[in-house]
Amino acid sequence: MKLEKITNLDKRRRYEDACGTALALEFVGERWALLIIRELLLGPRRFGEIRAGLPGLSANVLTQRLAGLEADGIVVREKLPPPASVQVYALTPWGYEAEPVVLAMGRWALRSPRHDPALPFSRVSLMLALRMLLLPDQAAGWSGRIGFRLGEETYLAAVEAGVLAITRGTLTGAEAVFVGEPNDFLPVLFGTMPLVAALSEGRFVVEGDVSRAADFATLFLLPPKIAA
Repeated sequence: MKLEKITNLDKRRRYEDACGTALALEFVGERWALLIIRELLLGPRRFGEIRAGLPGLSANVLTQRLAGLEADGIVVREKLPPPASVQVYALTPWGYEAEPVVLAMGRWALRSPRHDPALPFSRVSLMLALRMLLLPDQAAGWSGRIGFRLGEETYLAAVEAGVLAITRGTLTGAEAVFVGEPNDFLPVLFGTMPLVAALSEGRFVVEGDVSRAADFATLFLLPPKIAA
């Protein structure tokens, strides 16, 4: 029965509407589908890594959603070369084109008073939030490389000419490194607490040039809330 539920993808909801938005919802409108795409935007991940980023998602539902995204040409299964030799899930080139949509939806929703930054925040979400909340005018006059060590994962944020690039799995060239977990950094990167105050509270650690880390933190700001 479970196998039939997972593989019988032609019974998924159809809107019978020629609008591209309706078709997009057929691809990603199922619960968790768009968040799975979010977790893959910074590169391939193993099944367990996707689940770790989405703690409310069961293994069975994740299997269903991955099967649907794969059938629609959004996700593909790959095998990492030795010595890893493990199966991972990756976005197809077309799948990666969803990034502007994901970021635009996130920024739009952050304007709601219902946004609760105390809820769990995945490591990929933190990195994508940097892209989402970057202040282009502020970033235009700043360049540098700042690293993040989030548990066993590392990321490098490079700002150049007002553009922010994120690379997973390296800290090469980092002038400073934020060490902690995603929710630890939110007050600083959302512009609600100065870096020095957060460090004094022991929220996280900065290795390297603290002044450069503080400058980097000023490049981001939450969008204004709508009237309640």
